[in-house]
Order: sequence, then C-alpha cells, then structure tokens
Amino acid sequence: MGKQVEVHDEVEASAKQHYTERDKYAKELQVSSDGLIPVDQLKEFIEGTIKSKIEGSSKSSLTYSKPYTPRIDSLKMPMGYQPPKFQQFDGKGNPKQHVAHFVETCNNAGTYGDHLVKQFVRSLKGNAFDCMVELTNSRQWKEEPVVDYINRWRNLSLNCKDRLSEASAIEMCIQGMHWELCYILQAIKPNTFEELATRAHGIEMSFNCKEDEYSVDPNDDDGDDGDATP
Repeated sequence: MGKQVEVHDEVEASAKQHYTERDKYAKELQVSSDGLIPVDQLKEFIEGTIKSKIEGSSKSSLTYSKPYTPRIDSLKMPMGYQPPKFQQFDGKGNPKQHVAHFVETCNNAGTYGDHLVKQFVRSLKGNAFDCMVELTNSRQWKEEPVVDYINRWRNLSLNCKDRLSEASAIEMCIQGMHWELCYILQAIKPNTFEELATRAHGIEMSFNCKEDEYSVDPNDDDGDDGDATP
C-alpha cells in the first residue's frame, strides 16, 4: 500500500512540474474590468508557454485522436500495475452502475484519479466508444466563435449516455479549441463550463482587438502630414 501511495505522489509531482511554467505566465495575465487581456500580454504568454511544447514534442493537437487528452495519455501507470478485466458498456443499460463498477475495479487494481480516465475507454464498446471518440475529435471550426464551439461540444457530450465528469469534459473541450485559446485555458484551468465560456470569450475578444487600442496616445501622429505649412 505504501508503494502505491508513493507512486501516486510521484505522478502528481510530475503533473505539477509539467504545468509550473505555464501556470506562472497565467498568473501574470492582467484581465481588465471588461474581461479583456492586452494583446501584448497574450503574445508574451503564448511565446513563453508553447515554445518548449513545440520543440519538445512531436505530437500535434491537430492529429491527436485518442479518446482522452495528451496529458492523460502521458501518465505512467503505477509500478506492478496489472490491467483488470472491465465489464463492457455499449450505451445500453444503466451508465451509473457501469461507472460505479468501473471505479471499484480500478481502485482494487491500485489506480485512482486521472488514471481512471486513461483506462475508462477500455470499458466501452459500440456506441459508447464511438461517442467518446467523436468528442475527442471535435474541433473548433476556423471562423467559429469559441462560445458557439463550447455549446456545440456540450450538446454533443449530452448525447453520450456515459457522462464525463465536468473536470474531464472541460479538459477535453479545451483540447479542441484553436491552439492559442487551448494553451491559455489549459493554464487557467476553469472549474466549470460557465467559467470556461466566460474566460474563453474574454480571451477571444482580446485577440480581436486592434493593437492601437493599447497604445499610449493613438492620436499623436494623426493629421501631421496634412497640416504642414508650406
């Protein structure tokens, strides 16, 4: 039992270290009373948070297709872990009973928390599995407002009988957003879909603002050439 706790602590420490740098930039973001973030701050944040991600990993969120996020995929299972035999759920029957049995099976095998998310897909088949894969592959369209994407994603998730926890659903929803929104929101870590929509909309609005709205005196050079005296 002591070894299981030790391994669990190591996994948590590894996950915390993975997000330390990005969290540091997120805390430095200054949000205005209107919920907007200055463009220059967003640029600095993005440059600081994705440089190591791009250089250190060959994975791309555009090609990632597993039915859970890359962070979950990178988790190592505890030492000595033996995959249990799960009851299969195809979308029929009682999803709450399936989840309860799944959690008990995982706990008996010495796995908890995010490790359950990684194993959950192995307990699905048929329509339930297809629904999970469809959620993972859902992406924000090129010109689609982020709030519309969030609503579309949530409506799709409601069609899945075996519901995700809100934390897992938010993480998966963020993974399908445009890359700049994705990296910022992964650092902010919204706790509810309402908070996710508010934060995402504010960031999107900030991106859409023109650079000159943040200049010290936008009227400095207006009309200088035309007013010159011969």
